[in-house]
Amino acid sequence: MSGPMSYKEELRALQLELVKLQKWVQKENKRVLIIFEGRDTAGKGGAIRRFMRFLNPRTARAVALPKPSDRERGQWYFQRYIKELPTIGEIVFFDRSWYNRGVVEPVMGFCTNDEYKRFIRQVPKLERMLWEEGIIMFKFWYSISIGEQKRRLHARAQNPFKQWKLSTTDIEAQRKWHEYTRFKDYMFEKTHRDYSPWILINGNDKQRARLESIRYVVANIDYKDKGQPGLSFAPDNKIIAVYKPKK
Repeated sequence: MSGPMSYKEELRALQLELVKLQKWVQKENKRVLIIFEGRDTAGKGGAIRRFMRFLNPRTARAVALPKPSDRERGQWYFQRYIKELPTIGEIVFFDRSWYNRGVVEPVMGFCTNDEYKRFIRQVPKLERMLWEEGIIMFKFWYSISIGEQKRRLHARAQNPFKQWKLSTTDIEAQRKWHEYTRFKDYMFEKTHRDYSPWILINGNDKQRARLESIRYVVANIDYKDKGQPGLSFAPDNKIIAVYKPKK
């Protein structure tokens, strides 16, 4: 009998499932949107790269928008994201999203209180429209401990190949940790819906976080030729969980 899969073996098996999923999305004219949010250094970008490793780039793309231009600042807040939504047969990965206004912008003072409140009111309505339109959407939040974030920020600062990743928000992440937490918790409370739930991922172990993210997506879509011998679709509840609203 063969033992449990190694990380590389399981990752490759899950990536094969993503290839099957993409073929199904193309054939059935489906649209898939996967949103990656979370703490700085929690592993969002690395996870997206593992998702996309073997996908056909003609119908799978990552979106990481820069700071808004002067023109975009004068538009409806969601406007620049709307034009990046998937068309039929396409899978789109948002490396951060409109949820910048849910946590980062109010913490860093990049939006007014009125703009923040308007966002909180509008986003569930927008996401309901996307759901009614038939877009298959996943919202991942990558968490990380304050100690692990500190370690990764230090490692990033010391690595000349990764120093470009450091930003003002990264530097402020530790000092404003508790403020980030307060806005994050309120955002979950106000924007979690049955049709667009928040999926919480423990990012302290990057490898397991990547596996569970991919597993969650392929486990929750029915596509042709799904499954392989030895590959489980059961989630690791120590790593991934659906947000549960407080009663």
